Amino acid sequence: MNEEELRKLCAEKALEYIKDGSVIGLGAGRNISCLIELLSKTIEKNNLKVRVVTPSDNTKNSCIKNGIEVLPICFVEEVDVAFDGCGEVDENFYASKGGGGVFTKEKLIASMAKDYILLIDEQKYKKQLSVIYPISLEVVKDSLAYVSKMVRNLGGEPIVRTSNNKDGYLVTDDNNFILDIKFNVVEDFKKLNDDLNDIVGVVGTSLFIREVTKLMMATEDGVKVISKN
Repeated sequence: MNEEELRKLCAEKALEYIKDGSVIGLGAGRNISCLIELLSKTIEKNNLKVRVVTPSDNTKNSCIKNGIEVLPICFVEEVDVAFDGCGEVDENFYASKGGGGVFTKEKLIASMAKDYILLIDEQKYKKQLSVIYPISLEVVKDSLAYVSKMVRNLGGEPIVRTSNNKDGYLVTDDNNFILDIKFNVVEDFKKLNDDLNDIVGVVGTSLFIREVTKLMMATEDGVKVISKN
């Protein structure tokens, strides 16, 4: 099967977890785009009532275009099920994200969700997270120099993320900066996540240590669902 067929299989499996009346969380990426298309058809066919929260402008616009109601995150207390992608995830259900720069809000939605499910292909499933991808931090602007210093004390090499759309540093929707940190070796990702979160000025990290409950993995043999518990 090609990537598109695997993506569709994964999205079809995800639909089984979406019930009438649900509030669902959606991240971003090609798997989520495929899920939106199938969800729109299912809503129309079965007259379902489904509402979405998302940190992604692209996902929000796609939902609206496909006739799916989108709610502001700030008005939602709980999410029935949330779906997202990732850079990597390991056997401990530790996931690395951050490429899109909205990981703080992604983590908020993940924490609000009764079930937080990652849609992945089997190449992203590792025995243990690697250091291939930088670990990203959203930081308060005034803390930039201080956080950078503390990150270097932890063995990281911080780089402030810039934007292709304008001159200067990228600024998040909440008016913060993003630091992308390269580590050569990480022995304990949970401890590192705790250490980074303890730095004053850090709003959030791109490491998801507690949030993931299930993995929905597309393989050549079909879709495999792996539950944390």
